Amino acid sequence: MKNIYFNHDGNVDDLISLLLLLQAPDIKLLGVGVVDADGYLEPAAEASRKIIDRFNRRGDQLSVTKSVARAHHQFPKEWRLSSFAFNHFPILNEPGVIRTPEAPLPAHLDMIEKIQAADGPVTLIMTGPISDLALALDVDPSIEAKIEKLYWMGGSLDGHGNVLEPGFDGTAEWNAFWDPEAVARVWQSKLDIQMVGLESTEEIPLTQELQMYWASRRQEPAFDLIGQGYSLVLSYEANSVYYLWDVLTTLSALKPELVETEKTASIARVDGPAAGRTERDPQGTPMTLVTKADKEAFFHFFDELAASAVLK
Repeated sequence: MKNIYFNHDGNVDDLISLLLLLQAPDIKLLGVGVVDADGYLEPAAEASRKIIDRFNRRGDQLSVTKSVARAHHQFPKEWRLSSFAFNHFPILNEPGVIRTPEAPLPAHLDMIEKIQAADGPVTLIMTGPISDLALALDVDPSIEAKIEKLYWMGGSLDGHGNVLEPGFDGTAEWNAFWDPEAVARVWQSKLDIQMVGLESTEEIPLTQELQMYWASRRQEPAFDLIGQGYSLVLSYEANSVYYLWDVLTTLSALKPELVETEKTASIARVDGPAAGRTERDPQGTPMTLVTKADKEAFFHFFDELAASAVLK
């Protein structure tokens, strides 16, 4: 059974990733951490606790921890607001109470505690900034030996970012740009890193056809939540096509055969107009880049997990 620790930043794709993780067989979810990045911290953490309350199929003993990491460059407010709407969905609020507790420790210390207490190696899935991992490595470097692999949605190695901010050159991806120093710190480690970059997911865009398909299955509780969640995503706000980056990262950690990958090496820039850029460098940190997704297999697994959910 695979031990997984999930750290996310509270937007729609992150919360759907949590929903699907709760349905996966043959894993144990050790903990859930939330970062104040692409979603606002409080509603994102509350929504996470409510999702666990309603969809914890395996009955994992879980709490949700909040990060104390703060942005070097914060996400646009317009993107972050969806966490408030998601937290108010009726399907999550029907019980009227939240039973899943908030963890007593901040996210990086909770990560250390859960990794050290695990009965075997731990897989990290991170779909937001990797600040909590950087902080955890500084506090307790020994956790590195217990982390089997890091699956991260972040970065871009083709020189095309999604940060269009004054004074920066457009080569950074937002999760890396939020805390460039954290990326550099994790890149200093010997961790086995698999990265889903902006260029990794051209096969799985969010389309109207996909949203209509989810709507057709709204009588099933997980599909209802998925359809409601993605209805909040407006591609024109980001001036780009929206891809299922976070969910691909999550599902490829569960089923590596969903993706094709390439071994490479890269560095992380922390200063100047290129702050937050991840770029190829043969002398850099060895890593694995996802280069392609198997669209049919991805959505088959997605549907399989969603269809198995039982509302509690």
